[in-house]
Amino acid sequence: MKATEHDADEQRLIEEARRDPNRFAVLYETNFDRVYAFVARRVPCREEAEDATAEVFHQALGSLAGFEWNGRPFIAWLLGIAARVLAQRWRRSTARSEVSDFDVEAIATQNHAERQALFRQLLERLPAEQRRVLQHRFFEQRSIREIAQELGRSEGAVKQLQFRALATLRDQMRNRHE
Repeated sequence: MKATEHDADEQRLIEEARRDPNRFAVLYETNFDRVYAFVARRVPCREEAEDATAEVFHQALGSLAGFEWNGRPFIAWLLGIAARVLAQRWRRSTARSEVSDFDVEAIATQNHAERQALFRQLLERLPAEQRRVLQHRFFEQRSIREIAQELGRSEGAVKQLQFRALATLRDQMRNRHE
């Protein structure tokens, strides 16, 4: 099927789902695997991936009336919702868990969720622009070009911010292990 035929089918399905929420099931089935894969790569366990994916589709169904066709695939809109859901979950979990200084042995025995909390704390210590670049780039899966346009910076400046942020995080992690 050509891209334009796919776009027309997708637009038709969206319009049908707007009129009859039961038709949303087709959009759900068509896009579930990609949304779940996107979420699962960013959370520590299957249960959390399932919960977050369910939340994404719940929000999508609830806000389908506000969806505007702008030539981008419907999956891009869903992944945007997924990024926001994950960011909200991340903020809630960060607010609940204040990580103190750990010695090397404690870090080595931490489970995945604890390592993520530590990473979030280190991320919060970055300068605002560096943190924003990493969040857009790695949590929202946005391109350097998109980030540059949003921040009003050149692509080279965004790459430099990303490089510095990653170097700082690497140094902070290395210092925690010394």
